[in-house]
Amino acid sequence: MEDTYKTIAAISEGLFKEKMSRFIAFAIPVRTVDEVKSHLERFQKEYYDARHICYAYMLGHTRTEFRANDNGEPSGTAGKPILGQINSFGLTDILVVVVRYFGGIKLGTGGLIVAYREAAQLALQGADIIEKTVDDDVMVRFEYPFMNDVMRIVKEEGPEIIRQVFEMDCEMVLRIRRAQADRLRERLSKVESATVENLT
Repeated sequence: MEDTYKTIAAISEGLFKEKMSRFIAFAIPVRTVDEVKSHLERFQKEYYDARHICYAYMLGHTRTEFRANDNGEPSGTAGKPILGQINSFGLTDILVVVVRYFGGIKLGTGGLIVAYREAAQLALQGADIIEKTVDDDVMVRFEYPFMNDVMRIVKEEGPEIIRQVFEMDCEMVLRIRRAQADRLRERLSKVESATVENLT
């Protein structure tokens, strides 16, 4: 089971020039479509004088949520080559934006495809690419007297504790790598009074 994915740690930039046109590329880590939209709004305000602001994004560890946008360039000449670079680097949870300032000389469809691809590639080559694990969130509820049993399992399995409430009825939300989640759930469910629920 694949439980890791690659993304970038921080924003990176690249610049490609061709026949007086400038292609400024930005690679940005994102988690949601809303984040994508807010970044795009910011670029449209900041680069209001640019001829085109083209982009592609890929979201989720399954890499099934994606979009490419040519923003007025001939169809398939901007968004697709940008998305192609995201795919060739095997990345997700990423937005790549390429801002074009037109230099007065037309590049033709072939030239545009190369320029957008190169600009996106430069931004990605400069990025700090990191591997993340696909994690599951598990909630366990139990009665206070069984706290030691639960805490021993938590200590041995090593999940991240997201939330904990210790009263007569206790509750913990734990985050653990997907490949190890079944074992954690199984062990917790054997504790007397415990109920285990998946949150992801």
